[in-house]
Amino acid sequence: MSVYQQFTDQELADLLKSGDEQAFIEIYDRYIFVLLNHIYSKTGDREEAKDIVHEVFAKLWAGREQLQITNSLAGFLYTSGRNIVLNQVTRKKVEEKYFNSILKFSEQPQSFTDHRIRENQLIAVIEKEIAALPPKMREVFELSRKQHLSHREIAEKLDISEQTVSKHITNALKILRIKLGLFAYLLWIIYPK
Repeated sequence: MSVYQQFTDQELADLLKSGDEQAFIEIYDRYIFVLLNHIYSKTGDREEAKDIVHEVFAKLWAGREQLQITNSLAGFLYTSGRNIVLNQVTRKKVEEKYFNSILKFSEQPQSFTDHRIRENQLIAVIEKEIAALPPKMREVFELSRKQHLSHREIAEKLDISEQTVSKHITNALKILRIKLGLFAYLLWIIYPK
């Protein structure tokens, strides 16, 4: 029988405060099972109860120098365990609320976001600038970008040479690049309407 088993909780707490590892071991041995049962009755989960009890003892050891036990060591340990359980319950409720919020948002029909509105505004500006191109150049450009016709198909349809088609498209892109800036130009090329 260890001499530490004869000490009172207050004596063990005083020894623990001075860094006595054997006092900590005695406190652990004395309260591990009753604390596990107590926490298990609160959580209903054995693994979670074990984690919480280990956290209680880890905090006890880490904070041993500032240890202030006003009533009893058992009460202190129970209170520590209860506080950890309550913190976990609160955290789980916040996580659940956050998860439900994300789930609810994801189930909503898609609405126009600021990004979509800006995209539509940019498309309108691009359409306006395309409409301002010289008539033949605009027609060639729209056949190429909107109807996805090849240079040969455009040339046959408009009865002009492929070189003329290429020149109209090149000039249209230069004009749009200057008027709309490089970003808008790239957006139009990547995402043709």
